[in-house]
Amino acid sequence: MAINVDTVYKTVLLILNSEQRGYMTPDEFNRIGSQVQRQIFEAYFEDLNQQLRVPQSDMEYSNRVAITDEKIAEFKTENDQTIAEKTIGGTNPFTTPSELYRLGSITYEPNTATYKEMQRVGRAEIYNIRKAPLTAPTKNYPIYLYEDNKALVYPDTIIDPLHIKMQYVKKPTDIRWGYNTGALGQYVFTNYPYVATSINIGDISSSISSNTVASATDNTYTNATYTGGSGTGATFDVVVSGTTVNSITVISQGSGYAVDDQITFQGTDFGGTGTTVLTLTSANLFSGSTQGFTNFELHNSERAEVILKILLYAGVVIRDPQIIQVAAQKVQQEEVNEKS
Repeated sequence: MAINVDTVYKTVLLILNSEQRGYMTPDEFNRIGSQVQRQIFEAYFEDLNQQLRVPQSDMEYSNRVAITDEKIAEFKTENDQTIAEKTIGGTNPFTTPSELYRLGSITYEPNTATYKEMQRVGRAEIYNIRKAPLTAPTKNYPIYLYEDNKALVYPDTIIDPLHIKMQYVKKPTDIRWGYNTGALGQYVFTNYPYVATSINIGDISSSISSNTVASATDNTYTNATYTGGSGTGATFDVVVSGTTVNSITVISQGSGYAVDDQITFQGTDFGGTGTTVLTLTSANLFSGSTQGFTNFELHNSERAEVILKILLYAGVVIRDPQIIQVAAQKVQQEEVNEKS
């Protein structure tokens, strides 16, 4: 239910350009869009707290507590030790995942059939709880102290992070309107998701570090076979001209690649001898380029709010007080309607 980043950017440009108010570059849009997303996201928790204090309608789709919680649900998740940003570190105390924004609960799961929700306690309580025989924590009734992005679990015999599960609200990922520069200097949207370890789509011939292919048959070899590289999924077209490799183009970006990876093409696959080796640099990966997009992670109902707030910031960037005034009025009116 994400909000399409390309749709938002083109809508913002349309509104700005319709009255010749100026232009917003992709880099400006990416920074402002990420700020707007974070601003809207952080307001959810205060909105939820506010709505909990007032009577709610029991009509379907009009309960504001449920609506706000549904928006937060886009970011609710559980840790996964196979994903870097979701990994729990340490052996007690346990380090929380890097994407965590607000911790919900922690469970002790030593096996697939046992789930124990831990009790969260404060520093003042933990000493008395541990020293009293009747309240001392056990593996059946574990407790934890949460400080400095670490969970100190008792009993301290719990040391395996694979047995710990954290349920939390994650931080929104910065948005990205990825692009290439066209022949006329225009920005061309790259309509494929951003993955930091993917290889840039397009000609990669400048990264050929060794080319001893000879006596090969002139041709364009699509989806050419290769070896090496720490990632998977990338596909290459190789052009042989003058009986040697003349150019290599990335057709599919793959993922999992790293700087200094060496990708080797065998000349025998082209009817010749020798090899051609690509050595990847930081500029060859999405992380070192402008390619790839990341959508807004907000609930789709926030699209109008996102556009209005970006226009509000756009007025600051291009120094047009009229844009600021109109956008601010629209934002304020929406907020009044939602909370009154």
